[in-house]
Amino acid sequence: MRPLRTDDPREVAGYRLLARIGEGGMGSVFLSRTRGNQPVALKVIRRELADEEEYRLRFQQEVRAARQVRGYHVVPVVDHDTTGARPWLAGTYIPGLPLSTVIETFGPLPPLVVLHLVGCVAEALRAVHAAGIVHRDLKPSNILLGSEGPWVIDFGIARAADSTQLTRSGGVVGTPQYMSPEQVAGLPLTPAADLFSLGLVAAVAGTGHHPFGEGQATTLAHRIGNTVSHPPDLSRYPRELRPILDRCLDGDPEQRPGPAELAALCEQACGRKLRDFDGWLPAPVAAETALREQAVGALPDAPLVSAGASARAEDDGAAPGRDTFGPDGPTLPPHAGGFPGQGSGSVASHPRTGTGSGPGAGLPSPDVAAVPGPATGPTPAPGSRRRRTPLLAALALIAVSGLSACLYWWPDGDDTSPSARKPVTGVTAPTTSLSRSPSPGASPALSPSAAALASPSAGATAGAGGAPGVPVFSGRQLMLRPPSSGYLFVDLDTPQSSTDTVNSTSAELKYENQEGSELFQKMHFATTTGVSAGTTYEQCLAGAQTNVLPSDVPKKDLIDHTTLRKGMVLCTITAEHNLAMIEIKDIADQNGLPAFDTLLTLWRYPG
Repeated sequence: MRPLRTDDPREVAGYRLLARIGEGGMGSVFLSRTRGNQPVALKVIRRELADEEEYRLRFQQEVRAARQVRGYHVVPVVDHDTTGARPWLAGTYIPGLPLSTVIETFGPLPPLVVLHLVGCVAEALRAVHAAGIVHRDLKPSNILLGSEGPWVIDFGIARAADSTQLTRSGGVVGTPQYMSPEQVAGLPLTPAADLFSLGLVAAVAGTGHHPFGEGQATTLAHRIGNTVSHPPDLSRYPRELRPILDRCLDGDPEQRPGPAELAALCEQACGRKLRDFDGWLPAPVAAETALREQAVGALPDAPLVSAGASARAEDDGAAPGRDTFGPDGPTLPPHAGGFPGQGSGSVASHPRTGTGSGPGAGLPSPDVAAVPGPATGPTPAPGSRRRRTPLLAALALIAVSGLSACLYWWPDGDDTSPSARKPVTGVTAPTTSLSRSPSPGASPALSPSAAALASPSAGATAGAGGAPGVPVFSGRQLMLRPPSSGYLFVDLDTPQSSTDTVNSTSAELKYENQEGSELFQKMHFATTTGVSAGTTYEQCLAGAQTNVLPSDVPKKDLIDHTTLRKGMVLCTITAEHNLAMIEIKDIADQNGLPAFDTLLTLWRYPG
């Protein structure tokens, strides 16, 4: 994380930029906050890509698809503009550690932690696949570890760049050493391809060794392509991991487990609920994530400008960073690595984080460049030099750990195991250096509630003109009854429910009851909905993306009350950008499905 440069914009579509996080072949990424004061990573696409019609069209398609992904452990896109002169997108800022960095810095994880991790990632893939997306590039650098669990990043968007650039020259999308056999062969991919990649990730996370041995990425890819005739030897892997490795690394896609089955297997094997993250990380990793969370909270509200740039501006009598990007803003220098998965030379079997020169090495995930910022940066008041102190304090928190900051959709691009730098004797994961520990009490976890944040430039029908947290109404009774047949659409902003499909576009919730198939007997959440720890505005806002519910709750789970229970408090950012809270007071049977007696509270948000 670095101060803004003099040529960086200060605002993008209402988002005030606070710091520069990184730069890559796709552009630059900045830290910002919403009006609800939640951190987001805002990325802007390079001008030369924005001018490419094929890329822009594919980018639009991928962003739309990615916005449909809602579920556990998935960091979603929360705002975007794909039609402007310089496309951009915003997502939740996750101050977590890439799994690749954890392996390189702290060594392999204990088997039970790996099982917990894999189970959660399987749940994330379940949500990704439900949106019709195959990740295609699941690897350690695309998995972030935080106090609230692991988070899968870079689903879908990578294909926008890869498909328009790599496939023209016959390239293959993905990182070779984490591909599936069918991906290596260039065959059409199904969700099963991601399960093979997850098996490879699990093996490396638990031992630091790739199941297909050592060598360059292309060498490993060749071995992976021959999995059917030459399956990997898993006998040296920890016995706790072998069952899932054996299933996931099957050369036949039809024989691999689905995400739901794999998640259940991992939950049973690790001996704890997948949603239980109390002390789930080994102590050194937990301490590092706590430092990162502190650093984000310590950042000031004013933009951070580099000392040299600020001094020059003050000497000239001008505000630092006043210049803004117009539609044809400055072009960033090309990144040495180009696009994800593209490059030359060779890499180790698990390229080290931040280094390497081969396919998939040293390249950030498709991220951003210059910004269509219509507004100028704020003019600093006297004493602007003193305002740099919070920046130094915030960056110092990160520097203490000796690791660079990481964010959503800015993965390190490489996935080196410790063996690529330092020898690892044996394949057994360490049992003493990385052990479970209580959650660090000194640092409250940064909630990923920013994923539910609406565009700061968007207005709210019910909440327009008011301050955040001001209730529009409170404790209004709302009955969620399953229809006798068909659909029930529930608009939380109005609030009203209707069986007329005309009202479906504004509905946050759909209750479906189609006779003849349980596939069409379910409750669907159209907006990301999470479980809140309490009934205050702050708790609800934090819970809107914490412990996220699946977008679809099937009949079995509804009847068993395994997902929705009496006393539960649900929160979501509505279609009109208000904050809604649903308190489940009672549950009764009706039409073969549960009817929920709830109280609805609506707050103005973002105000």
